[in-house]
Amino acid sequence: MTTNKSTVDQQLIRDLAHILDETNLTEIEVEQNDMRVRVSRQSAGAVHYAPQAPASAPAPLPPAAPTEAAAASERARNAVPSPMVGTAYLAAAPGAKPFIEVGQTVKEGQTLLIIEAMKTMNQIPSTRSGTVTAILCEDGQPVEFGEPLVVIE
Repeated sequence: MTTNKSTVDQQLIRDLAHILDETNLTEIEVEQNDMRVRVSRQSAGAVHYAPQAPASAPAPLPPAAPTEAAAASERARNAVPSPMVGTAYLAAAPGAKPFIEVGQTVKEGQTLLIIEAMKTMNQIPSTRSGTVTAILCEDGQPVEFGEPLVVIE
């Protein structure tokens, strides 16, 4: 019995669109087996689906100038992702000074924020040293596993 591989996973498309919103990317593409799904903001959020035959070698890409998409990709690469589902808190207590601020230099292992999960407060450490260029979540905001929280460059 064969399965129909041309069926589009609508939840995958929704998830990719959600990632675009969260990371401010303009385009995201995923390829699995003979299926490629691309979600792009540039053409009014159009979703493209095209089954692909295996290629012997990828075609060379023309040289590209740095674009907003490249900057967003670099930003996403430098983001510290959430290791769990929970509620993010930027300070140890309401009204307390936040753990970090944009422009601040942090060291590897320094606490960036706290995520409350199942009534447990979990300190989220920096994965590297650098400068905080963006804080992508708000105090008290629910976060998901893998969601970018802080950008450190």
